[in-house]
Amino acid sequence: MIWWCKARAVPLLVAVLAGTVATGLLLGDGELPVPALRGQAGHFLLAHVITLLPAVFLLYGLGRGDLRTETVAGRFLRGLDVGLALTLAAAGATCGSLAYAAGQGALALVVARNIAGYLGLALLFHPFIGHRPAAAALAAVPLVCSAAGWYPDGSPRPWAWPLHPAGSPYALGAVALLLLAGAGCALFRRHPTTAPHLLTS
Repeated sequence: MIWWCKARAVPLLVAVLAGTVATGLLLGDGELPVPALRGQAGHFLLAHVITLLPAVFLLYGLGRGDLRTETVAGRFLRGLDVGLALTLAAAGATCGSLAYAAGQGALALVVARNIAGYLGLALLFHPFIGHRPAAAALAAVPLVCSAAGWYPDGSPRPWAWPLHPAGSPYALGAVALLLLAGAGCALFRRHPTTAPHLLTS
């Protein structure tokens, strides 16, 4: 377990999560000037970008391990990885809820929700394309949403979940699906570099 914590950089992940929540609350109301490709541009907040950080550092930790060794390890490391991601999502949700209860406004809930959504995407992307391409794909998500995720009246489209307000059922449903799908893929999808012939080479 100690080896796994070091490989996944768990203390760094905890620090990044705390820093992301704090920074999101301090700077998240700031807007970025991103033009819309379709319709009218809406409000694209800094919080839509910085909430990527825990997921990116999770991918960094996942990429530090030796996949051949981890595949034949005695512990179910995929389960530990999924548990780590879900714990981070739960911790972010707890921090956001406490901040909201303390009067920080609905932005606290948006920050927590988006952190969880990006963690789900990280789990979903990693088994298919690896940690580096997955980080690049994650970084593209808020850019695509900001450029094409708005209706002409400036309201967010249903699929652009990071842009939705705190109480949006579309965003909450999307985040829940991303976490479930990401956990399933992380647990059961065989990574391309762990094919049986590589394990015996």
